[in-house]
Amino acid sequence: MRLVQVMVPTGKRQAVVGALEEEGIDYALSTESSNRQYAAVVTFPIPKAAVEHILQRLRDVGIERDSYIVVTEAETVVSRRFDELQDEWNEENPEGSDRIAREELVARAEEMAPQTLTFVVMTVISAIVATAGVLLDSPAVVVGSMVIAPLVGPAMTTSVGTIIDDREMFARGAKLQASGILLGIVSAALFALVLRMTNIVPLTGQEVFSIGEVESRLSPDVLSLVVALGAGAAGAFSLASGVSAALVGVMIAAALVPPMAVVGIGLAWGSPVAVLGSAVLVLVNVLSINVVALVVLWRMGYRPKLWVQENEARSIMMTRVTTFSVILLILTAVLGAATYGSVRSAEFENDARVAIEESLPQDASLISMEVGYRSFPLLTPERITITIGYPPGEPPPQVADEISRKLNDQAPETLEPWREEGVQVEVRYIAIQRPNGESGGATTPGDEDGGPERPAVSARGVGPRSPAV
Repeated sequence: MRLVQVMVPTGKRQAVVGALEEEGIDYALSTESSNRQYAAVVTFPIPKAAVEHILQRLRDVGIERDSYIVVTEAETVVSRRFDELQDEWNEENPEGSDRIAREELVARAEEMAPQTLTFVVMTVISAIVATAGVLLDSPAVVVGSMVIAPLVGPAMTTSVGTIIDDREMFARGAKLQASGILLGIVSAALFALVLRMTNIVPLTGQEVFSIGEVESRLSPDVLSLVVALGAGAAGAFSLASGVSAALVGVMIAAALVPPMAVVGIGLAWGSPVAVLGSAVLVLVNVLSINVVALVVLWRMGYRPKLWVQENEARSIMMTRVTTFSVILLILTAVLGAATYGSVRSAEFENDARVAIEESLPQDASLISMEVGYRSFPLLTPERITITIGYPPGEPPPQVADEISRKLNDQAPETLEPWREEGVQVEVRYIAIQRPNGESGGATTPGDEDGGPERPAVSARGVGPRSPAV
């Protein structure tokens, strides 16, 4: 529900009252005594879906050219006639009953785009917090960085500016998006570099990029595109329906802030592959959010203020959607390759476990297997660390060479043909003890009485294309 107040200029009183009575709207009319050019103030409640239509009726009688209109949200209207009016509007406009007026849409979009200082400070803070959360492998901290990220406003401002053919609004939203992404990446990179140089995070590049929150964004797949598409659609719909966009803002930030942090981490640790993978994810998410928001707002019926601008606005929208979609299609192909690489890697790991278990003697067992990958976007196994348990008092099974040969035979071909080395395989042996001769329930030496502790033994092997390590 909305409460509308109209300052009625001298000579327009009868026209305004007549328009409201034709629409069946109850109103309160008071005489204006400020000795200015206004003759009266008219106040009336109307359903949310009726605002745009009523404002157009008032424009038709010339009220907007030399007056002003105030539209506010009404919590409750206790009136049988208003209830009937609202039911009538909902029946006549079933698809647009939750849609706010174009003027409200513009006002909300402008309000969501923060001022420069606020935007800069909040973006830097969110990027730093996201970097810390990613390095800590803490989803809770990463979510906290999303809550404070001011990224939903610029995305929605850009889309609304395109739909209503407001070039100034579009330019402001686009600049805020571009500067926000750049500022977030730079802030994350500087913060990560400080952590690395001061040894607060004493990890090598391999160890950093093995962190769960980091690794999941190094080689994004097509499911990441679903997140961005959903965020754009939800952002546009929440904006157009007049509901709070706070939670939707978190979803949009979820598609942008963590990948920006990983780009900064990749820069700080000097890994072009990490930068490329996460940067592709950022670009895909930004384009997806903007494309979907444009389509949703246009489909909901928003158009420029003047009908003569509608064709121009449609042309601009189609040009931008087409351009964004072509770029998005190219980047999506990269995500598709990454998805294929993920599927292929999962198959390789399953086959590798079978091959390892077939190579082990009966009294040995596979404890764990860790696989490291390279080559974005198509993952290729680079190193495999295997832990094998064997009975205490017995020599470790000498299976490193056999396992290395089998795993290199099964490993997918690399996308980098100039690399000649195979998959590096490291086998670690741990003496385990089964209490009372039972099968299962293995424990490490020293946890149970009756056997001396035996240190772990390691052996390494590589593929046939490379000398032994």
